[in-house]
Amino acid sequence: QVRLVESGGGSVQAGGSLKLSCTASGGTTSTLCMGWFRQNSDKEREGVAAIDQYDVEKYATSVEGRFTIAKDDAKNTLYLEMNNLKPEDTAEYYCAAGFCAPFGGIVYFFESGAYKYRGQGTQVTVSS
Repeated sequence: QVRLVESGGGSVQAGGSLKLSCTASGGTTSTLCMGWFRQNSDKEREGVAAIDQYDVEKYATSVEGRFTIAKDDAKNTLYLEMNNLKPEDTAEYYCAAGFCAPFGGIVYFFESGAYKYRGQGTQVTVSS
């Protein structure tokens, strides 16, 4: 059983930055497909960014160029660097992990939310 714990959420003004962290236990980030998803007040889930065991990355179009996903396998930690935040980025962000097939499995993981484990989430609020 993989346990994921997020940290780093908060409130910022538009244009500001935040960095989220997700520490995994019970599993190793080097073998997992990992990603960040968010859920807004309407409870719509959206994939934000993902990275697979081959370090292939995928981003939502809405965050490309502003957000960067990274992981430190030595620390078993996943990060999401968020810059130039916008009010529409306001949501609960959660870390998720699963197993991705090679050659495109990350796409299914990202677009279908096909994760096996998820964290509790951390709130990000961006004010205008």
